[in-house]
Amino acid sequence: MTAKVSLPDTLLQMGGATLRWLLGGWRIVLFGVVVLSLALSPTTYKRENRHAIAYQIVLGTTANLIWFSVLSALASVILIRIVVVTALSYGLSKYALEMVVRVLVLELIPLSAALFIALRRTLPDGVELAEMRARGDLHALQRQGIDPIRREFFPRAVAGIFSVWMLAAVSCVLTLILAYLSVYGFTQWALAGYTRVVGQIFNPAVSMIFMLKTLFFSLAVSLIPMASSLYDTSQTSLHSRSKAANELAAMVRLFFVILLIEIASLMGNYY
Repeated sequence: MTAKVSLPDTLLQMGGATLRWLLGGWRIVLFGVVVLSLALSPTTYKRENRHAIAYQIVLGTTANLIWFSVLSALASVILIRIVVVTALSYGLSKYALEMVVRVLVLELIPLSAALFIALRRTLPDGVELAEMRARGDLHALQRQGIDPIRREFFPRAVAGIFSVWMLAAVSCVLTLILAYLSVYGFTQWALAGYTRVVGQIFNPAVSMIFMLKTLFFSLAVSLIPMASSLYDTSQTSLHSRSKAANELAAMVRLFFVILLIEIASLMGNYY
């Protein structure tokens, strides 16, 4: 009897969880449309809004770019050395460079840049915005005639997107330089062969998939935490949910989307 009674309740709970998940996805899409419309609106770039956008971009990029570049350089040197030594031991040295570029530049660096910005910037920003909503700061801005989405949400979203692009671009260039130095040393005579190998890897299809993956990573990292702080806390008071619970909910949703993007890019590159 207990099993008969609990089964409908379980189905109802699963259905409610699925409905909330789909509703959350729809709200993320809606927030993305709002951000896109604001990006195309000239009124968004008035003097006070330009200051807020520039401040968030500089704040989100400078410190993160230095730390991520250092960490990615150290990790790249170690991984390049491992791949090169392993390839030499198996007599596959001619494939070592291609493997390094494919594994590091195509796959690991965009993914790690997105996760780095998410953990260091956008997820904490989402929690901060949720707390601002709970304190009534956003309503105070509305009473002053200031659009909180235009002033607080949009600059943080743009900063997150730009930061992922910048970190990925700088780290990819740095990794390509380190790969050349690790394989060929400080000589210019192998530069022609190296650029030919890299060019063969980055054919038009792979290059488009790489750019689209980086773009979707940046959009997911920026929009999901902001949309969660804007819509999720409007229904549930932040006082009833801990700061860690709000950040964890956005993190799970974000990692799920990033996983889907990575799977799609792998299928596009290798199937």
